[in-house]
Amino acid sequence: MNLAQTAPTSVAQGLDPRRWKALILLCTANFMVILDAQIVIMGLPSISADLHLSPVQAQWALSANLLTFGGLLLLGGRAADLLGRRKVFIIGTALFLLVSLLSGLAWNGEVLFVARALHGVSAALMAPTALSILTNTFPEGRERNKAFAAWSGSASIGATVGLLLGGTLIDWLGWQSIFFVNVPVALLMLVLSPVLLRESKDAGKWRTFDLAGAVVSTAALGLLVYILVEAPAKGWVSFHTIGFAAVFVVLVALTILIEKRSASPLVPLRLFRSRALVGGNLVTGIAAMLAFGMSVTISQYSLGVLHYTALEFGLSQSAMPIAAVIGAFLASALLTRVGIRPVAVTGVLLLGVGCLLLTGITPEASYWGHVFPGLVLFGFGLGGGPVALAAAALGGIAKKDAGIASGLNTAAFQVGGAIGVGIVSTVIASHMAEAATNPAAVMDGFTQGFVACVIFAAVGLVLALALLRKPGGGKLQVVPDQRTPSAH
Repeated sequence: MNLAQTAPTSVAQGLDPRRWKALILLCTANFMVILDAQIVIMGLPSISADLHLSPVQAQWALSANLLTFGGLLLLGGRAADLLGRRKVFIIGTALFLLVSLLSGLAWNGEVLFVARALHGVSAALMAPTALSILTNTFPEGRERNKAFAAWSGSASIGATVGLLLGGTLIDWLGWQSIFFVNVPVALLMLVLSPVLLRESKDAGKWRTFDLAGAVVSTAALGLLVYILVEAPAKGWVSFHTIGFAAVFVVLVALTILIEKRSASPLVPLRLFRSRALVGGNLVTGIAAMLAFGMSVTISQYSLGVLHYTALEFGLSQSAMPIAAVIGAFLASALLTRVGIRPVAVTGVLLLGVGCLLLTGITPEASYWGHVFPGLVLFGFGLGGGPVALAAAALGGIAKKDAGIASGLNTAAFQVGGAIGVGIVSTVIASHMAEAATNPAAVMDGFTQGFVACVIFAAVGLVLALALLRKPGGGKLQVVPDQRTPSAH
């Protein structure tokens, strides 16, 4: 009897038999990163009151995390390629556990800000590394598409659980509990990581960091996030914003110069020759602008106009993540049949149509008749679009570059989200300024916030149609890859 013929297909192809259990672990990491970000937003009023923080100071509990998370994503992704993806993931998880404890024990604002900045470091190690491990664990094609769907769905569920759980924990146990809830999950992840994840890294002889490129690119990315966080308050055309934007441009130019000359670049410029990678990341940024921009608008409308409690708001929004999970798995099934471009375009279109329906809401609008349909369509797009875009951005990437490619994709989402929040917040605030003399301006501000999201979607559609296709007009497809994934 031929033993090779009787062995399971996955074993015969050299696939890791633990890969589906590993996927649960990786999705848990993504879930926890998103959950933590969302739940802190819910806890900010209680934290501010207890630690005696001004509104500006309280905002730094969010901004400190955003700066380090966004700034270190590329470095975290490249470190995974060079040092070992499982090793870096475990380091990030251990740091996540420690800073969650420190955040919950924080006795003043300064300690909390340091803890949140360190949390951003842990997230910058965990998120791109987990996505890189996923990409290396599952062969390109149907299996990887399913894994991407689970990854996308876990983020949607994390955001909603953050809304539902945050208010309950704060009311019952105090704001410290929103950080302590991370500890048992992180401990379990630390125990299971060596068991379920196999080590992999770049087997090439170049295993040195491009220190100059790392410092300059990290400074550039961190400065960009800072500009986007501060611009709504400082003004988009203020000397502060324009001055820092000029410094950012100089840092980007310097990064490109360093990377061109480096023998072992942090971000190999050859990656940007891939139209799929560039298009996937650009449209991922647009999708993030829509996701964060729409979230800002619908939350302010629900809490400020409809006067929902935190729990009521979480329940009212639950339709969106449920639709997102369904959309993600539908997209994964369609990718190998129709290709990346149609699925991505449909996803962006659904995001735009969902926001278009929400432009019609009023204080008297019914939830089921006016809000629910928009949330469901938006949810389908939010689940399906990122699956196709991740497949475009990470498909065909050499295993040695999986970490940096994952870092680029995660960075595109983070930066896009910051841009979306900045623009939509500015649009809403500009109308709110007229509310003292014109009460209708309040509702008009929310309407224009949704209109801004519709415009984002229109831009995303153009980019998806233009970039997510093969040169010469051929269809960009996900082709099942039968090559054996190697672990180094």
